[in-house]
Order: sequence, then structure tokens, then C-alpha cells
Amino acid sequence: MRKCLTCGKCSTSASSQCSNCGKIIQKISGFFAYAPELESFSSGFRAGYFQELFELEENHFWFQNRNSLILWAIQKYCPHFRSFLEVGCGTGYVLSAIADRYSKRELVGSEIFTAGLNFAAQRQPNVEFIQMDARKIPFVNEFDLIGAFDVLEHIEEDQEVLSQLYESLLPGGMLLLTVPQHQWLWSPADDYACHVRRYASNDLHRQLATAGFKILRSTSFVTALLPIMLVSRMLMRQHAKKTEADVMAELRISAITNSILSRILALEVRLIRLGIDFPIGGSRLIVAHKI
Repeated sequence: MRKCLTCGKCSTSASSQCSNCGKIIQKISGFFAYAPELESFSSGFRAGYFQELFELEENHFWFQNRNSLILWAIQKYCPHFRSFLEVGCGTGYVLSAIADRYSKRELVGSEIFTAGLNFAAQRQPNVEFIQMDARKIPFVNEFDLIGAFDVLEHIEEDQEVLSQLYESLLPGGMLLLTVPQHQWLWSPADDYACHVRRYASNDLHRQLATAGFKILRSTSFVTALLPIMLVSRMLMRQHAKKTEADVMAELRISAITNSILSRILALEVRLIRLGIDFPIGGSRLIVAHKI
């Protein structure tokens, strides 16, 4: 059901006007906008970052292997889902991979910036995209599956977001999360990406339980590359004391380096598929369901 964010009325109608209070959902850049006041400004992300991501993520080892891990998790834990919402879909890189594999499902991508949605729609013009605030999701008991991939760390009110995700899922629905991990990895790259935090697994597990979720799988990834990542972040912190750090250097790497790191991370993904959980790593994957 769709929920009117003005009066709270829920309806099965897909109309852009609330039958109860008459509120009309406007469009911005061709997308229905549920939080138009935040479309051009948010402290949680830089809209200009989408252009850089769009150009780099397609061939970058981390984005490629994260997609592989996400697609595997969907196939294992929720292969027969009928409807999917991605919260914070960015340039649509993850959603595009899901749409290619599950083309007959109902897919919705959301983002607070229409700048990101413009890129996402280029990748998948037939997917529904909406502008919204993850703290105020206009759905109740609507989706079999929701994904939020490296989104929560951008939002101060992350517990509120988890509660909204819970409310938006159908009973028994599945939630997939990826987040950056370990506060001791904090560097200017996190500041540049407008991160509020890097997570500790116990804290996130507790927050999910508070929201009502039961965790089915939780594992770190980017574990084998953690020493390299730690050194990179330490150098970045040290360099930032003297001059502005090049926080995009981790994304702009040579083809040879990218290939080597991709092979290492792909092996790690295969081990996770075999049931191995890693206690530490640069990121964490969580699969949970609505009780």
C-alpha cells in the first residue's frame, strides 16, 4: 500500500493524489517526488558524486564483487520475490544488475537526489524510479524484498530508517543491507562521502532487532583486502594533515591493480557463498526478515 506522507492515509491506489486529504505528489525531472524539499540539498551525500560514480563503478572491482554478493544473496534467500525496492539506488548500478536477472519482477528504485535517478534511468529506463527520503517512506506492507546498499551510514537517524524499512515490507519480507564497517577505518574518504559513521556489527545487529527484524546471515566482506585498506586510510589521514587528500584515489586505480584485487575479492565472495562468515572486513552484508 502507498501511504500519504501528509495525512497518513494508506491506499492500494497508485494515484498521485491522496483520496483523503487531496495532497498531490509533484514530479521533479520526471520522477514522483515525495520529499521535494530535500531534492537539491541533503547533508548525507553530494549530488555531484553521482557523475564520478557513474563513470567508475561499472569496471571497479569493489562494485562488481558487491553486486555478485548481492545477487547471490537474493537467489539464496529470496529467489521468488515479486516486488523489490532499493532505497538509495544512486546511479542504478545495483538495481540494473537485479533488473537484468529478474526482468519480470516489480522493481522500484528510490533516491533523495533526482541527479542520481537521471543516471539510474539511463541504465534501466523501464524501472520505476521515485525521489524520497528514507526516513519517510511512502509505503506500508508493500514489498517482498528491500535493499539498502551503503546507504544507512549517510543518515543520522538510521534507527528511524530501519523502522521505515520494516513497515514497508510485507510480513515475512526480506531486507538486504551492506554498510561500511569499523570506525577505526575512518578517513577523509568517509568525510568526502558524507558518512555519519562506520558500523560495528553488534551495534547494527541490535538496531535491526529493535526495529523488529530477525537476522538470517551476517558477514563481513573485503576481509582479505583489509590490510591494504587500513594502510591506504592511514596514509590518507596523514596526508590530510598537510594538504587536501585525494579521496577518489581508491576508485581510480590501474587496470592491472583492479584485476588483481578483483580476483582476491571474488575468492572471498565464493567463500561466503560456501557458508564462511568473516568477523572483520571493510564492509558487512546482512540478510534479515520481517517477523
